This record gives sequence, C-alpha cells and structure tokens, in this order.
Amino acid sequence: MKKILFTGLICILLSCITNAQIRLPQLVSNGMVLQRNQTINIWGWASANENVTLTFREQKYSCEASAEGSWMLTLPAQQAGGPYTMLLKGKNEILLKDIYIGDVWLCSGQSNMELPMRRVESRYREEIKLINTQTIRQFWIPRQYDFNNQREDISEGAWKPATPENIMDFSAVAYFFAKHIQKNQNVPVGLINSSMGGSPVEAWISEEKLKPFKDAWQEQQKYKNDEWIQQIRADDKQRNQQWFRELSIKDKGRNGTIKWNDVSLNDSSWSTLAIPGFWSTEDLKFQNGTIWFRKDFTITEDMLAQPAKLELGCIVDADSVFINGQFIGNTTYRYPPRIYKVPAGILKVGKNNITIKVISQSGNGGFVPDKKYELTNSLDTILLSGNWKYKIGAQMPPLQGQTFIRWKPSGLYNAMIHPLHHFTIKGAIWYQGESNVGRAKAYEQRLSAMIKNWREEWQQDDFPFLIVQLANFLEEKSEPTKSEWAQLRAAQFKVATTVPNAALACTIDLGEWNDIHPLNKDDVGNRLALAAEKIAYNNRRVVSSGPTFKKYKIKGKYIEIRFNNTGSGMVIQTGNKLLGFSIAGEDGKYVWAQAKIKGNKIIVWNDQISKPRAVRYAWADNPANANLYNKEGLPAVPFRTDDND
Repeated sequence: MKKILFTGLICILLSCITNAQIRLPQLVSNGMVLQRNQTINIWGWASANENVTLTFREQKYSCEASAEGSWMLTLPAQQAGGPYTMLLKGKNEILLKDIYIGDVWLCSGQSNMELPMRRVESRYREEIKLINTQTIRQFWIPRQYDFNNQREDISEGAWKPATPENIMDFSAVAYFFAKHIQKNQNVPVGLINSSMGGSPVEAWISEEKLKPFKDAWQEQQKYKNDEWIQQIRADDKQRNQQWFRELSIKDKGRNGTIKWNDVSLNDSSWSTLAIPGFWSTEDLKFQNGTIWFRKDFTITEDMLAQPAKLELGCIVDADSVFINGQFIGNTTYRYPPRIYKVPAGILKVGKNNITIKVISQSGNGGFVPDKKYELTNSLDTILLSGNWKYKIGAQMPPLQGQTFIRWKPSGLYNAMIHPLHHFTIKGAIWYQGESNVGRAKAYEQRLSAMIKNWREEWQQDDFPFLIVQLANFLEEKSEPTKSEWAQLRAAQFKVATTVPNAALACTIDLGEWNDIHPLNKDDVGNRLALAAEKIAYNNRRVVSSGPTFKKYKIKGKYIEIRFNNTGSGMVIQTGNKLLGFSIAGEDGKYVWAQAKIKGNKIIVWNDQISKPRAVRYAWADNPANANLYNKEGLPAVPFRTDDND
C-alpha cells in the first residue's frame, strides 16, 4: 500500500511539472508601457527546459527555460508607438493587449511621491475634470517589505491609464511630471510608482550595499527574525488597544448621561479657546487624551438648499466630527486635510451645532493654523475659526508610538525594487528625505550608495536620477539659525552634483510652513521634467535649474559670490531687494546681510562686519523670503560657503 501511495504521489508531481505553463510577472501585463530606443526584457517562468516563443510587431523571438524554469527574452530597441499586442507561447498561450512603446520612469520615495491626486483635488479640481489620456499610464507597486528575500515578483498590480476612473489614484508628482514629459517628447509615458510614506533612504538599499553603514546593516539583521517581528507587532497592538480601551472608559464625553455631541447638551459652563491653534500656545492644562469642542452657527434657508462641505484644516492627532448630533466623519491621523461632505437632512434653518472630539496621542495637539476652517456651498461660506467651547474628556499619558517595521533597512528594496529590475526604464525620479532630516551627512553617503545600487541592478549604465530637494517647511525664523532641513537639502545638492547623470529640482518656494505635504505638485513635476530635458533628453538649450553656487571671494568688507545656471540672468523675484542672505565674521555668528546683483555675481555685506568670513543663502527650515531667481523663473538653490553646522 505504501509503495502504491508513493508511486501515485510521484506521478502527480511529475504530471504537475510536465503540465507547467508559462507565467509572467505582474509588470509584464496588459496595458504596459515599454521603454523606447533600448533593448527590452520580457521574462517569466515555465517548466524546466520549456520552449517559449514571443511574437511582437510581426517579429518572432524564442528561448528555452532554464532547468529551474526561468526564462528571459531580449527584444531589440523599438520606436515609440502603439497600441500593440504581444503573443507568448509555451505549453499555453498568453495574449497581451494595449501595449505602448514610450518612456518608462521609476517613481520612488516617501509620502510626497506617494501622495495621490485625490489629496490635491482642491487645488486642481478643474484640471482633473479634463484629464483623459490613454498614453500616460501608472503601475502602482503594492506597499510590502521583506527582510530575508529579494523577491522575484510583486503580489498584484495593473497598468492603468490616466482616465477619469483612475486619475485620483495617480501620484500627483508623477502625473504632472509625465504630463510635461509627454508635452515635450510627444511619446507615451509609463510610471512605475514604488513609494511608501515615511520611509527613510535605508529602506531602499539592498543588504549587500548596506554593509558599509554598520548601524543600518546591524538593524537590518535584527529584522530577519520573523518571530521577533511578530512579538513587536503583538506588543504594539496590545499597547495601542490598552491605551484606547482606557481612554474610552475615562472619556466623560461619551460616558455621561448626555453625550457631549448631543444638541441638547448645556455647554454654558465650558471654557472657551481660539481655533486654530496648538495646546502649547494656549493656557490649557491638557496634553494627551480626549478634548471636546463645540460651536453654534446659523444657516439660512437659501444655503440649506445646496449640498455643503465642511473643511477643518488639519487636526493633531485624530478627530470625530458631529453636526447636530449626527456623525459626519473622522480621520485617524494628523496629516490628511479634513474635508467632510455634509449629508442632506443634517443641517437645518437657524441654529446648528458642530462638535469635534479630538484625540491627542502624544506630543502637542491642536488645530493647525493657516488652514481653512469653514462650512461652504455654492451660495455662502460660514467661517468656523474663532472662539469655541471646550471641555476635557479624559487625560492620558502619552501613547508610545508603534514600531514602523515596514521602514526598516532593506525591506522595501527587497519587496518593491528588486522585483522590477528586469523592466527597462528611462530613469528614476526621487522625492524623499523628510524621514532622514537630522542625519544629513549619513544621508549623502547612503543616497549615493542607493543610486549606485539601483543602477547596478538594472544594468543600464548611469540611467538618469532626478532628486526633488526638500520644500520649505515649519515656521519662519526671525534670525539666522542652524537648520537640519537646510543640511539635508545641502546633502541632496551634493549628491545631485557629484553622482553622474543626476540632477536636482529645487522646491524651496513650493512648500507650506504648516504642511509637510504641500499641494503644489504641478510645479514640482515641471521642475523634474526640466531636469529630465537636460540630462535624459540631452536638450542643452533648456535652463533646468535656478542659480547654483560656484565660488566666492572675500574683498574687504564684501563677499563676492559667483553662480552657475544663471540662465538669461539673475533677478529679484519679489520685492525690490534681495532677501535670504546671511553673513558671518570671524566669530562665526550669522546675521542678516545686504545683497545686490552685479551681472552674474552677488555682492553680500553687512555694515557691522568689517572682516566677513562666510555667507549662507536660504539656510533655514523655511526660507520663505528667499527671492533670488533666474529670469526663467527658477529659484536659486540654497548654499553655504562654510562647512559648519
């Protein structure tokens, strides 16, 4: 009996092997965009030594699978065009349709690359309505990680065109980049979006290339232990559940006789607080837990006849919103803009009430200033900023943050980069760095190593690599000071100017002081496209950068700065005098400086400093007043003439 069962099992296994069929990776699928003017790889899996044939544009190609069942065919360079079909035959047939030949760009980084068009809809609403093109396509790589294996394929995904049903899921930066590339090159554009919010550069580097960076490599080794990861997850989950369970029990706003979102609640004894604002700026004895806010407002009969939208800026950390006692919506973390639709039948003529329950988990909570706090429709706007009633529901100790395992070294490289490396690309665009602020020197080395790592994987020489320099962020400072954001920008510039075939898109004028995810993604995409025109498409006439520091000379009480990339000439973009320059004397202390344009030079001085030693420009977290540009409208890149932090 055992012999019969064993023989049967062998027969089944042999049958499975014999009947194996060719299989393709997720990227090689219907609707894909293939890279023009370069050899193209088509690869997959089959049974051992199986013959595979491919027919494309009336040409036939063939190969034999390896003993392990893998195979690859390399097609000669193709000119832009489409749509085409591709037929693959082995023991089965696969027909791929709707294929275009154009330019394929890998789009990677953290949340500002990941940020979808739906998050910037308020800025681009009219343009989004008009987007409908089959020749800009995106493949969104699933957000996964792996610390033990370099994966050969991704779990799911599809090529999708920029049409009304898909556009809201497109990366905003990547879409606008593709839009400008297509306008200039008149070819289909494929976008492979492999990005993850919050990820540091170390997560995108292979284990082997991490070895020179001992701290990151040693951390990566720890996360090879699956049991340890499971324990971390269990601990995080238990800690989180316990905190929220205790918060729920303590919260007077939801456990009293009358809940605090009830319209009949008498809140006359509640304190008042001006919104927007943070707890730290108010005389409020509260840090973490729940705090409830209430405000009454009046609706006219005319306004009631139209759909309404509620905008509540950004709230730290989480919120639940009620109008007239009815739940409107909630957001569970700090970054998304609070935009809620108010369903029909909620509002009423006359007095209405809005109640917001805010959960502050750690640090300083509050309502982010300089955002919209209003109820609107096509007829009217009701401003909701100003005094609100408030009452503390529950005081809690800070909630210890979760362990973001997905951001640990090499995990994203293994699961989201390595599986793509056979797919021929034109180049890469990279928007990342916020998560490495505070570690600028290490970042410079690691970003350079990552670029080399990727290029070796793709075996495409020095494919173009375009870096978005971090945008202006946080509050402006009244005096020159140290800046970790400026240091990180300097590291990005160093990489862009020392790594072959790399370039920088400066965005120090496109940010928002109160939002790490600024809405202006069109100009970011355009500046990336200008950089691409220069280094990827060899358009030497294009001005792709604002002025960049070249050298300096001290002449008495003046420092003379010379620049590259001045284009048609340097100009003051706003106002009538140059701002953003600071100067230091022998004591190394920086003060604001006067500056003037003299041809392709800037003369910098301060009447109180007779022996200047160094100059800095736009050296701040948020250099919002920096106004040196070239006539092409591109901002001067921040710089310093010294190496002091």
